[in-house]
Amino acid sequence: MSPATLGRIGFIGAGRLGQTLAVAVAQSGAPVAAVGSRSAASAQSLAHRVSQVAAMAPVVCTRAQAVVDECDTVFITVNDDQIVAVAQGLAWRAGQAVVHCSGATELGALMHAQAACAHPGGFHPLHTFGDVDTALAGLPGCAVAVEAADEGLRDTLMNLARRLHLQPFELPPGSRALYHASAHYAGSLVVTLMDEAVRHWGRFGVAPEQALAALLPLLRSTVRAMESRGLGPGMAGVVARGDRGILARHLQAFDAVGAPERQLYADLSLRSMRLALDSGRINEEQARMMQALLLNPPPSTLA
Repeated sequence: MSPATLGRIGFIGAGRLGQTLAVAVAQSGAPVAAVGSRSAASAQSLAHRVSQVAAMAPVVCTRAQAVVDECDTVFITVNDDQIVAVAQGLAWRAGQAVVHCSGATELGALMHAQAACAHPGGFHPLHTFGDVDTALAGLPGCAVAVEAADEGLRDTLMNLARRLHLQPFELPPGSRALYHASAHYAGSLVVTLMDEAVRHWGRFGVAPEQALAALLPLLRSTVRAMESRGLGPGMAGVVARGDRGILARHLQAFDAVGAPERQLYADLSLRSMRLALDSGRINEEQARMMQALLLNPPPSTLA
């Protein structure tokens, strides 16, 4: 039987993702019937959070099977590498919906549940789950990747996303690893690039906290430019202007820092150059001149 509604909802895993999603679901008015964690304190804490926004407090479970027995739809919100073991260790029933919230894990991780005629699904909010209260506040408007072979469950998860004020999109089978890896360019890898900038500012004496405070407004203005104008038109900087002279000075500065730092800057600039060219920000001649500069190895320091 295809799940047309989520029915009684349960969560296995009380980490930051599980806490955020369970509270958001409860806030939407959907019935969160049970929450489970190996840690009784974590399960109790999550149940308390849910009870503050719901009419009824969920059942607190320290055994995952108790969540399965209690609920029609079970969200598995444990760490990615635990999903298979959790799913395999439980007795599922026909018609039940089993939904993991991993970005990179294929639905094959839930094959044990599927063998019991339960319906596997994926529901991955494209969001940073740090502090739970902050994550909850920023959740509305986020994209969420939805996948389910069963059409009824897919439609139900899409409706849940809209109920949570998320922007759902369907993820085709076999694409999860690439989807998740590439999303890191807009997430954690931005943090890595900010760390690169902060460390380089330290080379000329600026403290990390001062550097971050100075660079964050630039990051925000970049995001606003992308939102209002798109990627290519919203890009600023020497590559977007075709400023080969300044680009040469940048490379010389990184030559003095080290080969890996220079290579990272050159690789990113080459990709920026392609974007600038495709969007008409620079012409072919400017692109050729900058490409020659970026692909030219730094001068040897050997005598």
